[in-house]
Amino acid sequence: MAKITSVSPLAPASFPALPVIEGVRFASVAAGVRYAGRTDVMLTLLAPGSAIAGVFTRSKTRSACVRDCQAKIGQASADGAAILVNSGNSNAFTGAAGDASVAAICTAVAEATGLPAARVFTSSTGVIGERLPHERIVAKLPELHGALDATKGEEAARAIMTTDTFPKGAAATVALPGGTVRIAGFAKGSGMIAPDMATMLVYLFTDARIAQADLQAMVSAINERSFNCITVDSDTSTSDTLLMGATGASGVTVTPADTAFADALETIFLDLAHQVVKDGEGATKFVTVRVTGAETDADARTHAMAIANSPLVKTAIAGEDPNWGRIVMAIGKSGAAAERDALTIRFGDVLVAEKGWVSPDYKEADGAAIMKQPEIAISVDIGLGTGAATVWTCDLTHGYISINADYRS
Repeated sequence: MAKITSVSPLAPASFPALPVIEGVRFASVAAGVRYAGRTDVMLTLLAPGSAIAGVFTRSKTRSACVRDCQAKIGQASADGAAILVNSGNSNAFTGAAGDASVAAICTAVAEATGLPAARVFTSSTGVIGERLPHERIVAKLPELHGALDATKGEEAARAIMTTDTFPKGAAATVALPGGTVRIAGFAKGSGMIAPDMATMLVYLFTDARIAQADLQAMVSAINERSFNCITVDSDTSTSDTLLMGATGASGVTVTPADTAFADALETIFLDLAHQVVKDGEGATKFVTVRVTGAETDADARTHAMAIANSPLVKTAIAGEDPNWGRIVMAIGKSGAAAERDALTIRFGDVLVAEKGWVSPDYKEADGAAIMKQPEIAISVDIGLGTGAATVWTCDLTHGYISINADYRS
């Protein structure tokens, strides 16, 4: 993979302090999956009684790990659970060998932890089409199991990075009528990011007690408003996985009626999703695209994604060029309903165009000033209805080309 030599200019100042989630322990190790000496495998162990929920890529060429996780999610069990993740190799498009690697890892983790293999969930991220040297991972399981520690979340987050320039974490503490619960999570993702689940790896944990069906419903719904609303390059990964575990160790029961918990969880989802965009390969700008006034919410999303995925829009943003004509182009090509004379376009709070033409008050210098900011908002009102959507993206720079041209070298 391309060597990353600098951290994204949009990176947060530091990795957040993740609270200990009772019933969850982490470990990481260098197994030499692709590179010698690089920490590239993490193991998470959850206590008995934990509920597990997940959402996954809908790619038709999704990896063996994803297919295995999909088959296991939702199965009733009072056992604990384990999550093992490797970076450097995606174990995707590896045929029967990929399935065999997943089976071997799950069996070995089960033996090391005393869990049934049906409660072992795996993820792999990295190069597609190369056999996973799973024996290197299996050989490290005794070391991983012996190193499990509730405070090692940041190390686990770093172990799953590929072209990421920084580890991504978020956490919250929520006061509920029954007591206080904690939520913490981390993610990886930088390129091959487009919403069709999420195109990344995300792992979240809480000490709340939540029924599996309720947890799944919550995760699926919030995912649609967060990870499924980001795009870096319009490409959907073969490995997208989001897993969330609820240990119940706090003794506080959470139901769908507990909006404070759902709101906090959505804040964490959005925080991690935005961090992924801010670490988009070569990114220098974080862009919010808001579309209102569409005939339907679905149309608004179609328009928003057409803008967010347009190479012409994204390169204009990289060049700090307020080329609003490219916004008009993206709306026109999206396929969703639009009328020329009903459109309104804004860069930040600057009115750019309305009623089928540039606003008479618009000054190019004002638009250019907005484009120089590290975080930019593009707002479009379609003028046809009440449909609305917001998506997040980044610019497209020479850095993206350099990283991906050298990805396997």
